[in-house]
Amino acid sequence: MHVLVADDHAELLQLVAGALEDDGHRAVAAHSVSEAEAALSVAGFDVLVLDDALPDGSGVELCRKLRERGNFTPVLILTAHAAVRQRVRGLDAGADDFLGKPFAVAELRARVRALGRRRIHSAAMMWDREGVHLDFSRRHASVSGNEVPLTAREWQILELLVSAQGRVVARSRILDEVWSDDRDSAGASLDVLIARIRRKLGPDTVRTLRGQGYAVP
Repeated sequence: MHVLVADDHAELLQLVAGALEDDGHRAVAAHSVSEAEAALSVAGFDVLVLDDALPDGSGVELCRKLRERGNFTPVLILTAHAAVRQRVRGLDAGADDFLGKPFAVAELRARVRALGRRRIHSAAMMWDREGVHLDFSRRHASVSGNEVPLTAREWQILELLVSAQGRVVARSRILDEVWSDDRDSAGASLDVLIARIRRKLGPDTVRTLRGQGYAVP
């Protein structure tokens, strides 16, 4: 995969880029938002690893701009702030995953691989039910022909449910694959996003099976 890594800490940047290259990826290093944007203007990437605090801006805000431009490349945010409000801010901006500093390089490598698999898996997926159309390759959702905006995390949840083809997806599996976290804060975020998906796409889009998990028709 082609991975962009943006962090202003030179040693950490070198360590992460080297670890990703050891995994067989092509890693491009950027020390700032401007360098990251310059790299994005000349090449396509499979995964973006962005530090939340860069000298000339924020990785979260860069993620928001990319989503507004229609760029839905998976984004992993590196952050020293693990508070729920920081995660919510990132989710609303369209980030796909978070990793708190300090972190184990092995975990970062695993999360990058997981984001890459999601991108490949979603490339050919489409879903249509009772006026709801989901195009996972373009990240385009519509209800009765009207476009509906979804956040990156909402897309991840829907991708898991749709790929199960009507089977129940356990709540624990969603928390593990989408959040890599089973703490109460992640569970609360899942509840909020399931409610949002129903508001946006219709109350019958996602079924809750108490004590089991969720499913789509």
